Amino acid sequence: MSEVLSEISDGVMTITLNRPEAGNSLNEAVGRALVDAFAAAEADDAVRVVVITGTGEKVFCAGLDLKAFAAGADMMVIGAGLDAIGKCPKPVIAAVNGAALAGGFEVALKADLIVAAEHARFGIPEVKRGLFAAGGGTRLPARIPLQMALELGLTGDPISAQRAYDLGVVNRVVPAAEVLSASRALAATIAANGPLAVRATKELMWGEIGDGDATAHGQWAAKVFASEDAREGAIAFAEKRAPDWKGR
Repeated sequence: MSEVLSEISDGVMTITLNRPEAGNSLNEAVGRALVDAFAAAEADDAVRVVVITGTGEKVFCAGLDLKAFAAGADMMVIGAGLDAIGKCPKPVIAAVNGAALAGGFEVALKADLIVAAEHARFGIPEVKRGLFAAGGGTRLPARIPLQMALELGLTGDPISAQRAYDLGVVNRVVPAAEVLSASRALAATIAANGPLAVRATKELMWGEIGDGDATAHGQWAAKVFASEDAREGAIAFAEKRAPDWKGR
């Protein structure tokens, strides 16, 4: 059985963590598979958006496979899988179908947008195991108020999907049966836009190449506004039709 599944439909690649017997937890095999899956997504011009989810209805991802960790799993390999999500130049949506704890929460945080099931829970309980949230959880103060980030990190206790929504971590909370369809609908909305413009917006907003840097902003502006897609967008608007994006 493959630890990570992937499929492509209508410009959206769906990547599924597939270890339900272990809470879809992260081990070396998952890390390698995530690197491969996101490399494939980046290389395929037909893929406009990636959705990442988990098998089952109870757990999105339980985080690090502690049994694998205790047995000496290579954390660099697992970390590379997490990094592959965050470094993907195409938009990534986490369809959180259940508990997203420890590294599972960090998987979701690596995505650009999060759609969560009503019953989902989010938390970084690493301190309960003598660890800390090294995969991105310690950067939560950049996303939510410091006091709430400290409460999550120091207590290790989870919060509900609704609370995560109220804090601005989650974009949408939907019934469990609608998590994947709602995520794919959101992906379709993004995929209908100009791919160069989407990529520039993502990179500049995340600060991967700019963080407000005027040079990077100018470089992207010159590339996007002079592109074929920019002209096509204007012409399609004038002609009242859907644009035919080329990604150049």
